[in-house]
Amino acid sequence: MLANQSDDTVNKKVDSLMALMTLEEKVGQMNLYNGFWDVTGPVPKEGSAKTKYDHLRKGWFGGMLNVKGVKNVRKVQKIAVEETRLDIPLIIGFDVIHGYKTLSPIPLAEAASWDLVAIEKSARNAATEAAAAGINWTFAPMVDISRDPRWG
Repeated sequence: MLANQSDDTVNKKVDSLMALMTLEEKVGQMNLYNGFWDVTGPVPKEGSAKTKYDHLRKGWFGGMLNVKGVKNVRKVQKIAVEETRLDIPLIIGFDVIHGYKTLSPIPLAEAASWDLVAIEKSARNAATEAAAAGINWTFAPMVDISRDPRWG
């Protein structure tokens, strides 16, 4: 929640924003684009940065994966909050499974160490580095539990 704001205040702001949004903008907020390399997520037919920037300006997506580096994150956030109708910032996601810049052992190896202080330090360092780069949604730590043999 926003600092020093009651639940009612936040709810009123959200309701007000939702009332202003078109159906296309609401759907757009649920779309997630990949950054500027063709790895995951929907890619425009041309796959070009220009196309993605145009889609961003139209409010056709609310978040991006794999946008790395302060300069790149700042560029897309600036468009989102200065060149769109409702100025809604993007959520920027990135895999930070075992570090952002500074890499640590994979979470399974950390867990096997039973060193909770080191594990916490590793996670805090990864979070600090990712946040400093403008990443506000990380996928870590990773724990996969599967009872379905088709999922490796």
